[in-house]
Amino acid sequence: MAGNSQRRNRRTSNKKGAQVGSGGQRRRGLEGKGPTPPASMRKGHKKNRIAGAKARHESKRPAPRRGGPKGTNELVVGRNSVVEALREGVPANTLYVQQYIENDERVREALQLAADKGLNLMEAPRPELDRMTNGLNHQGLVLSVPPYEYAHPEDLTAAAFDDGEDPLIVALDGITDPRNLGAVVRSVSAFGGHGVVVPERRAAGMTASAWKTSAGTAARTPVARCTNVTRMLEGYQKAGLTVVGLAADGDVELHELDALEGPVVIVVGSEGKGLSRLVGETCDFRVRIPMPGGAESLNAGVAAGVVLYEASRRRA
Repeated sequence: MAGNSQRRNRRTSNKKGAQVGSGGQRRRGLEGKGPTPPASMRKGHKKNRIAGAKARHESKRPAPRRGGPKGTNELVVGRNSVVEALREGVPANTLYVQQYIENDERVREALQLAADKGLNLMEAPRPELDRMTNGLNHQGLVLSVPPYEYAHPEDLTAAAFDDGEDPLIVALDGITDPRNLGAVVRSVSAFGGHGVVVPERRAAGMTASAWKTSAGTAARTPVARCTNVTRMLEGYQKAGLTVVGLAADGDVELHELDALEGPVVIVVGSEGKGLSRLVGETCDFRVRIPMPGGAESLNAGVAAGVVLYEASRRRA
């Protein structure tokens, strides 16, 4: 009897795993896996690596910067300044008017222009306007201008190529006067350029003053910002653009430069120091503008206009 009991309790099989069936695994293993995904989605494929690199590059692209370092609104103060800004179409959003203000001709024009443009009109007591302007002589009128939305340098070349045109861009190196920036924007617009690039730090930005000097052309001519001018120019060179720097001691005279007929970025330095060393070394050509009258240098806006005219003439 003991032997029979041992035989009944003994395992009859040493096989591992499921004993009844495969749970459908074999059947599913025989089923198809659907259509083959495109190459750009297949891990390890060359096109997948390219798509991944492009996505990483796009994620690193800085977002458009607005206005100053903190992206704060700019305030235009004073009756004459406010009226001039409104006349020139500076993109403001709110006009603050002091309570019980003396209603002279400038105040009436400012109110009419603001109403015509659909701006917000806000009445405020004088102490509040004093606080807003840090005690400046606002004369009862304060215009709030939203921060400017800058483009990315690559946007300028992309827009030109999309239109089937060779890019014509001006880059500013060390220009700190916003009126010079406005003048350059006006020249770029006049001669068919595709935009202006300015450094993010220690340089003029698109303030209300720059906008006024541009005579409204800033509305249709994009201004881009870059963190480093040298790296930006190297990126343009990789995209096929010729970098032309303006220098009083340049090796080539303007009328000799055939590169202006193709994709080009014109670099303008400050009126006093000219191009910085690294920027000058990055340029493919250093060009001088002949000046028989004997002037040592030209205003940045004037110099850019002369070169842009020559480029426009050659392209025509």
